[in-house]
Amino acid sequence: MPRQQPGEPYYRVDSNEAQSMLESDPENTVVVDVRRDDEWVTGHATGAIHIPVDDLTDRIGEVPQDKKVLFICAAGVRSGLACEVAASMGFQSENLYNIEDGTPYWIAGKHPTSYGNDP
Repeated sequence: MPRQQPGEPYYRVDSNEAQSMLESDPENTVVVDVRRDDEWVTGHATGAIHIPVDDLTDRIGEVPQDKKVLFICAAGVRSGLACEVAASMGFQSENLYNIEDGTPYWIAGKHPTSYGNDP
């Protein structure tokens, strides 16, 4: 169940909840991985959009505003920052989610994972 801390313009989910959201509404849900390139190639959610957090403000146009956006990184810190950035750039809070346990838990949970530069 998505959780929201007071003052945060996004919701927190774990990797299992994120996968359930993707399965239940794949047309209206997207994962955005905000890790560095060297982290991305070691494994990422299949179908994720890769935008390193440092590039997010310049590439925000690549993130759909009309879908639920699930930001993921390694441990939930950079993805939380990405949620804050997206909110400050006009994204609706109800569409912003931080996968707070990160990619290692995504992979350990046997969720769809791609490696290298595969999408």
